[in-house]
Amino acid sequence: MGKAGKALKQVLEDYSISQFALAVAMDVERNNVYRWVNEKRDPTAETVVEIVRALKTLNPEASKAFSTLYLGDEV
Repeated sequence: MGKAGKALKQVLEDYSISQFALAVAMDVERNNVYRWVNEKRDPTAETVVEIVRALKTLNPEASKAFSTLYLGDEV
């Protein structure tokens, strides 16, 4: 599976953000976040944008870190 899950897992750990907190910020079920973090399912492109927005509300630095990890030098 994909790069998004690895980046998300690292950011959640590095910034001490729970999967539940992200799920609440995104208004999705926590099991969706679990699936992305554990690479059971890749988020869609639209969902990646929602993840960035939700992380920005929780911790703007975490949002930047996720974008950088996921997109690399493209941002």
